[in-house]
Amino acid sequence: MGQAQAPAAPPVLQAGAHWRCVDLLSDLHLHSDDLDTFAAWRGHLQTTTADAVFLLGDVFEAWVGDDAIDTPGFSADCAQVLREASARRPLFFLHGNRDFLVGDVLARACGFTLMADPTVLALGTQRWLLTHGDALCLSDTDYLAFRAQVRSPEWQSDFLRRPLPEREALARQMREASAMHHDAAGYASDVDAAMARQWLDTADTAIMIHGHTHRPAQHDLGEGRRRIVLSDWDARATPARLQVLRLTASGEAQRLDLPA
Repeated sequence: MGQAQAPAAPPVLQAGAHWRCVDLLSDLHLHSDDLDTFAAWRGHLQTTTADAVFLLGDVFEAWVGDDAIDTPGFSADCAQVLREASARRPLFFLHGNRDFLVGDVLARACGFTLMADPTVLALGTQRWLLTHGDALCLSDTDYLAFRAQVRSPEWQSDFLRRPLPEREALARQMREASAMHHDAAGYASDVDAAMARQWLDTADTAIMIHGHTHRPAQHDLGEGRRRIVLSDWDARATPARLQVLRLTASGEAQRLDLPA
């Protein structure tokens, strides 16, 4: 069921020697019907003072293939934002459950680096374990079965061979089915604490950072270990949810709420 078991020791991304702080974002769920959140995301990437930006999954409500940027529209507009952002500072992307089809073509076209899930970020005095978080929600067995299916090379190859309009229609159907599942379950699924500790021990880190659950908080996992949960984004909410987690080379983690 995807990554239900503890992964092997994850890769380590060594921060640049000059990096003093980096920004982490996830769960923006960008789509063409919410241009306010898109504008807030674009504005932050244009103006942030961070030395690098990490996008930890579900940046897009759905990504149906890198060829979507070949047609004028919302996907191409997002690609342009990524292209401009990576020209200013290093940009990193980790797959979520909505945008797992972001591939090497988009990464090359936009100049960002795809990361494995999970990846250890070594920044200054601290090591942080970065993951989207969905593979750790062990109680959501239906989702984990679905995750294993859509992450398989066979499923992805078959899906990407379909015409773009058909893929877009299928993505809408999957989103609707996901929403019905969450409504029925009360969206109760959360990260399994024991597995999170196992991942941290395997990675030789004490702090995990993830998104996916839309429950921004900090959890004590015992013996000095903890996990920090990123916020989702919604510029139209009251109050707006436009939060960035900023990590510093001295080991601090600060939540920054952006203006709507």
